[in-house]
Amino acid sequence: MRTVFFADCAALRDKRLTPGVSRASTVACNTLTTMAEGTGGQSGERVASVVVDRVWKRFGTTDVVADLSFEVYPGEVLGFLGPNGAGKTTTMRMILDIIRPDRGEITVFGTHAGIHHQTRTAYLPEDRGLYRDVPVIETLAYFGALRGLPMSRARERARELLTEVGLGDSMNKKGAELSRGMHQKAQLVATIINDPDLLIVDEPFQGLDPVNAVMLKGLLTEQRDRGAAIVMSTHDMVDAQTLCDRIVLIDNGRRLLYGTVTDVRNAFSDGAVEVVGRNLPTDAEVLRSAGHASASDGSVRYLLREGMSAQDLYRELAEGSAEVERFAVEAPNLAEIFVRAVAGDARTEQVQ
Repeated sequence: MRTVFFADCAALRDKRLTPGVSRASTVACNTLTTMAEGTGGQSGERVASVVVDRVWKRFGTTDVVADLSFEVYPGEVLGFLGPNGAGKTTTMRMILDIIRPDRGEITVFGTHAGIHHQTRTAYLPEDRGLYRDVPVIETLAYFGALRGLPMSRARERARELLTEVGLGDSMNKKGAELSRGMHQKAQLVATIINDPDLLIVDEPFQGLDPVNAVMLKGLLTEQRDRGAAIVMSTHDMVDAQTLCDRIVLIDNGRRLLYGTVTDVRNAFSDGAVEVVGRNLPTDAEVLRSAGHASASDGSVRYLLREGMSAQDLYRELAEGSAEVERFAVEAPNLAEIFVRAVAGDARTEQVQ
């Protein structure tokens, strides 16, 4: 009964999105929503915006997504990570009901994924584009109207956001007249124009210069802080580590890692060592205890091989010609963990 209610009333909870709805209907829905949500609130229950439950998807003879499960909650950024071809885009399209899973279940806002969620969800695909022969302000207003905003409000909101991202003087330019960076900023504006409850963004900062990347990261953070659930697919592990509250890493359609960034890094906390000194080897192939070495600013960072400890590395360095001045065990960054997890590191079992 509670699920059916939320499905029926989803469109009534925001009068911006439903012009013409009677005040009585809106008040009744809000009252019942408060009562229903209060039940869960008393037990401290968090209600997921998206639940992916044991989902499978096959194309031909290949399982592109295999027994995949995860959840996304309001007010968080979930980093959706994995190598090219891991199944990320297919999964995002299933959440949006563009394609359907073969097995398993996906729910969005408590009901099955579907077109009835279109005013509350937004998608920024990796391959994006605006109408080439239409002024940007008109394109964005049109997208806002498609998401349920009155056209006047959609145009006003587009003007506000374009000005915020530095495109105030370019809003009347046609799509073909924008640079790649301008195009990308306008596309993100189109994605958030109606303040959706769920954002799914695929490589949102790819190709941007540092100034514009920081600006758009700020916009995405604002959406999270107002309570939106965000799924962000990215190959930039620095962005994943700094922006994401939790991550799910998949490979060949299967989940390898799932948890908070802190928990994932702690699971691999004995896997990286920072060494300062002289005559330090920078080729990991000559070491028994380290599988990767990278030199930077007078130090060398080593990733330990599976089954090896920091003490093993220290002894190996001491046996050679290295003169160690500083030796510190550190949690690996997400880029290092990504490589190790995909390679089959057993520590992934701690955060699956």
